Amino acid sequence: MATFDLVIRGGTVVTATDSTLCDVGIRNGRVAALGEGLAAGTREIDAGGKLVLPGGIDSHCHIEQLSGMGIMSADDFRSGTTAAAFGGTTTVIPFAIQNRGESLRRVVDDYRALGDARAVIDFAIHMIIADPNEQVLGQELPALIRDGYTSFKVYMTYEGTRLDDYQMLDVLTAARREGAMTMIHAENWDMIRWLTKRLLDGGNRAPKFHGVSHAQIAEGEATHRAIALGRLVDTPLLIVHVSAEEAMEEIRMAQAKGLKVYGETCPQYLFLTLDDLDRDGMDGAMYCCSPPPRDKAGQEAIWNGLQTGVFQVFSSDHAPYRFDETGKLKAGPNASFKEIANGLPGIETRMPLLFSEGVGKGRIDLQRFVDLTATAAAKLYGLYPRKGTIAVGSDADMAIWDPAREVTLSADMLHDNTGYTPYEGMVLRGWPVTVLSRGRVVVDGGELDAKPGSGEFLPCDRTGFAAPLNRIPKELDPKRNFGAQILF
Repeated sequence: MATFDLVIRGGTVVTATDSTLCDVGIRNGRVAALGEGLAAGTREIDAGGKLVLPGGIDSHCHIEQLSGMGIMSADDFRSGTTAAAFGGTTTVIPFAIQNRGESLRRVVDDYRALGDARAVIDFAIHMIIADPNEQVLGQELPALIRDGYTSFKVYMTYEGTRLDDYQMLDVLTAARREGAMTMIHAENWDMIRWLTKRLLDGGNRAPKFHGVSHAQIAEGEATHRAIALGRLVDTPLLIVHVSAEEAMEEIRMAQAKGLKVYGETCPQYLFLTLDDLDRDGMDGAMYCCSPPPRDKAGQEAIWNGLQTGVFQVFSSDHAPYRFDETGKLKAGPNASFKEIANGLPGIETRMPLLFSEGVGKGRIDLQRFVDLTATAAAKLYGLYPRKGTIAVGSDADMAIWDPAREVTLSADMLHDNTGYTPYEGMVLRGWPVTVLSRGRVVVDGGELDAKPGSGEFLPCDRTGFAAPLNRIPKELDPKRNFGAQILF
């Protein structure tokens, strides 16, 4: 009788801290043993010459979500999680978005039902809070956090979702009290809309002017302000999809002061530039996202942030809209940059891009790759050590990578529903060839073996980053602030 359900033999097992040539024994969906010469498994996979990495966690992706422009993303939970799996990702954390006037609980319940029915890999859910009223912050949010929805995103930009500083302070205080992680889209909305109006008044409508309207200083200023708000109430926060060196330096300075400020960046800020928005006709619309890609010097700055630890998380910010009247060009074939749906596909290419151009070209090592794509997200969002590592007792989520396999990226080979890839024609070296989710082989030999609804919802633990409730933030300490007091 076989000792294990599955044994992966002879691969190099890599975690965020080490690499070991060993077998992996899997039983009942979990890692049961790591070592040489493990006993037989009912099924065995030869991983000789290959890498066995933790399944990726894409902790920032938009799946089956209606945009602020009223455009539905190209991917539902089935296609989005399928594409993720083919790219070596075994857990996704998309967003349940609250619009103003909506019950946060109802929004989350409805979104959870979509994932339960269609996901082929495991998923957790972030919330997006656009209406932080007394009912939401006092009742719905605490209850949802207890139910395993322990992270949420807020916007400092966009008319329909942005919060002012007063609202931000209320939300950050709730996060502190409940032990939740706050993700912040940091761009200065008034700067952007001021620039947008003047560009359009001058007849500047082409996609390339999207990048002009989202100036780097708008991202830098908002990042500085977000950090100051978090510092005031003594709560950690994560600045998401950082594109600008100015914003990155604000995060670096905060971290140097010992503040719990974390950073996330994405493939588009390493592999695209503003020149991509300046393509013939409307082709530049395919590259419009917020914040936009910057210049070549900006790319190098973001690489430096990955190498030096400013960024803890590398996510896709997958926001797929087709390049037609159902997506990017819903406002017409000659839409102004303001009317173009914002977002890029990238859920399947996230890890291969970073592996090829990061690990393969010596910019980062394998341990850093694993940390950026899996382990750090698991820790930040309360999933570790169930997810994000290969260890006895952890879920058997892993991908077997062929480090020598060369792949030329094209839309035809990918599995999302977007119809194009911003990285068309790039030649990558290194690709996941077999992917396991809770011990199930879900991708092998270029084929999917997982049914819609077979992915499981993951309740997340509270992050443990909450400040003690009896501690007054030092910014408001009576000895430093002339008697100011605050109640949380």
